[in-house]
Amino acid sequence: MLDVPVAFVIFNRPEPTRISFEKIRAAKPTTLFLISDAARPDREGEAQRVAQSRAIAETVDWPCEVHRIYADTNMGCGRRISTGISAAMEVVDRLIVLEDDCLAEETFFPYCAELLERYEDDTRVMAVSGNNFQLGHNRGDASYYFSKYPHCWGWATWRRAWQHFDLNIPNWPAFRDDGGLTNMCQSRQEIEYWTEIFDKVHAGRSQSWAFPWTLTTWMQNGLTVLPQVNLVTNIGFGEDATHTRRASPHANLPTRPIGTIEHPKWITRDIAADQFTDRFVFSGTVRRGPIKRIEKAIKKFRRAA
Repeated sequence: MLDVPVAFVIFNRPEPTRISFEKIRAAKPTTLFLISDAARPDREGEAQRVAQSRAIAETVDWPCEVHRIYADTNMGCGRRISTGISAAMEVVDRLIVLEDDCLAEETFFPYCAELLERYEDDTRVMAVSGNNFQLGHNRGDASYYFSKYPHCWGWATWRRAWQHFDLNIPNWPAFRDDGGLTNMCQSRQEIEYWTEIFDKVHAGRSQSWAFPWTLTTWMQNGLTVLPQVNLVTNIGFGEDATHTRRASPHANLPTRPIGTIEHPKWITRDIAADQFTDRFVFSGTVRRGPIKRIEKAIKKFRRAA
């Protein structure tokens, strides 16, 4: 049994929901929050798919306290997920979050549990993620390292960190104008990339909750724990996805068990790892040339995995 509460975010994709839920069932959390938006009235058949997804997630056959956080009308991705997490955090002080397209390797759950306990009172650490986008590059000698990136394809946090979150990022203009990004970014290109994103979020032209969460951690100078191996893979890229419709080199990355966790000696950000992530996942992917190199590197990584 897993003592750490789990939030499972579902919507309108029964098959990924079924696959991902099996990993949660195997972990057997004692507390489960089911977060679901309502169907959009103009989407034919969506109400049925939402109902099917909810029914799958409700097939809890182990001792578990289940909380259903279901919307009656469609709220949109950003508002539904963020308010769902906030509602869960009114009940518990820590939470593992998995969306319906995030398939967790079985050691992801004890990894999160151990690190949530270890860094419970360390306000420098704001999240624990199961994602690794380093393509086999080791970052130090420990089982994990610290990053500025709160990757959210399978992650965990505490109430003490989430309390700083605001979907509308009202403090972004002051942070931007005070040069806040210069402390977080290593290049002008990176600053311009994130400025454009956060400007769009602040103007209400984005449904993402993940970008506001990234900014939240940056404004707190927060760190995220990232594993040396990938513990969660995204199986949800496709036409029925909310934000991941286009084919992506980041989809279906292989996972591996993390083994006995060895802790790093120092709590400090790995800048080299973050620079690699910027090139591989974020601002470095804007131009087509780097994308080709990324795709080639990922193919090589998959063959070696």
